Amino acid sequence: MGKAKRYWLLKTEPGEWSWEDQEANEGVSKWDGVKNKQAQKNMKSMRIGDLCFFYHSGTKARRVVGVVCVERQWYEDDSDGGGAVDVKKVGEMGRPVDLAEMKRELKGVEFGLFRQPRLSVVPVEEDVWRKVCEMGGGYDGDNDGQSVSMLNGD
Repeated sequence: MGKAKRYWLLKTEPGEWSWEDQEANEGVSKWDGVKNKQAQKNMKSMRIGDLCFFYHSGTKARRVVGVVCVERQWYEDDSDGGGAVDVKKVGEMGRPVDLAEMKRELKGVEFGLFRQPRLSVVPVEEDVWRKVCEMGGGYDGDNDGQSVSMLNGD
């Protein structure tokens, strides 16, 4: 039997790579440029099919805006001496989930985004994943019954 699906959060500055860029790139992109060793270790732990929140960071808005899945596990990337994973767009959140809202709703919950706010790749526990999905009204393409249309009663 295979390992259980895992969940992650990938942070990006919208000016560097936004959700719109992800969609325009036919939904698949190389996630690279991560220099922090802990974040790289997290990326090396990713497996094909793992789901990741696509999180816009920066000064204007800190929020989960969509979901991507791992299409290619960690590989060496000669362009910068580091590595990368390939991710594919799954779907946009029903509505973005802001950091402040997550901190309010997940108060007291152990979450890497709160504990290590500067880390660009953090694991997400399944219960946190489900709660954030619920807060955002699900996401398009969710096969676990949390899709936007299902949560809206459509």
